[in-house]
Amino acid sequence: MSYNRLLYHIVFRTKHSLPAITEVHEKRLYSYIWGYVRNNDCVLHRIGGMPDHIHLLEQLPTTLAVSDFMRVLKTSTNKWLVERHDEFPLFDGWGKSYCAITCSYSERNRIVEYISNQKMHHRRFNFMEELQAIFQKNSIADSVDNFPRRTIV
Repeated sequence: MSYNRLLYHIVFRTKHSLPAITEVHEKRLYSYIWGYVRNNDCVLHRIGGMPDHIHLLEQLPTTLAVSDFMRVLKTSTNKWLVERHDEFPLFDGWGKSYCAITCSYSERNRIVEYISNQKMHHRRFNFMEELQAIFQKNSIADSVDNFPRRTIV
């Protein structure tokens, strides 16, 4: 028998980093995502975020590639959000990129706490500063400068 625990910290954002996820309605979106995660035999340890991005800490089965998981998640939530335009009027899609980092199970509580405290954390740091810190901590050679930035329209 094989044993594994594939735990990922995933961060993805709205298109152009628009603040489209209202605090009033974010729990409905998070519940929808939790249902998607559960229906794909994943374990969601924590979800949270800000109006312009979402963090997930989840465990994926070996049969599910992160890229497939994210492609279907973004497609299905896009449709769900568009159908609820009155609640999410600024939503115009998801950004093309996402960040997925494997985590040790021993880091789980620390990352759950980090995701739980996103609103407090972002009083001090904006999204790009947060992403740069995640890249540095995880030795990702690419720079946030290469991550698609918000376009001012």
